[in-house]
Amino acid sequence: MKVRKAVITAGSPDQRNLPLQTLIDGDGTEKTVLQILVEEALRANVEEVAIIVQPGDETTFSKVVPEHAHRLRFIPQEEPRGYGHALSLGREFVGDESFLHLVGDHLYVSSGKRGCAEHLVRTAEEQGCAVSAVQATRENLLPYFGTVGGRCHAGHQDLYEIDTVLEKPTPTLAEQELIVPGIRAGHYLCFFGMHVLTPMVLELLTEKLEEPDTRPTLSEALNQLAQREKYLALVMQDNRYDVGIKYGLLTAQLDVALNGQDRDEVLNRMLTLLAQRESR
Repeated sequence: MKVRKAVITAGSPDQRNLPLQTLIDGDGTEKTVLQILVEEALRANVEEVAIIVQPGDETTFSKVVPEHAHRLRFIPQEEPRGYGHALSLGREFVGDESFLHLVGDHLYVSSGKRGCAEHLVRTAEEQGCAVSAVQATRENLLPYFGTVGGRCHAGHQDLYEIDTVLEKPTPTLAEQELIVPGIRAGHYLCFFGMHVLTPMVLELLTEKLEEPDTRPTLSEALNQLAQREKYLALVMQDNRYDVGIKYGLLTAQLDVALNGQDRDEVLNRMLTLLAQRESR
């Protein structure tokens, strides 16, 4: 199994501008969220990236990643049928290959030298199956995430065999269906916003979309996938940030800066600002 392609979804009508927001990356360079995401994928040795966009946004998006233009393909989402539909549009692009999937409104900050996507891709290639990145998450945050249930994968402390996937479950339902051995009480394994998926996922989404007036979710397709083939969850010790929520971009910027080359400068500025406020 070799992961050569990636699909980034960025076509939601109410979030179409989020990937165009800018911040200072860890190397001290101003970049857009989209540019950072593309470079996250390329760092994992991905060769081609498809970006699902709103019709007419192709030129705008291509302008913010000109240095990687030869690796990119823009696919317009002509109908607003949701996230699952957007992802399904990558079916022709990925063909019969497994692929990396990132969401366009998240940023990922690695706690080590290896990138988050690189870690996930290497794991998927080693295991030869679909792998979703997950993170132990407090139950009060369940309304924001897809969540998985399963059991430990023999011989691996950070891998779990998935048997159930539910989209934004209630705490009561999660307690009934999604308890995972080894995860502390009150916490569940929620999606990190990053997956390596097999072509079967896109087939499942496409089949569901053939039904009239449907808006299938990725979680529904992944729950079906878990019944059909080997499917694992990789627990990440890194950080993910939704740049579409209040202070999401700001928090992401702080973490990126504190993990980058300008760490000392940023810390000094923060301390100076706090000292100035305390002295008033």
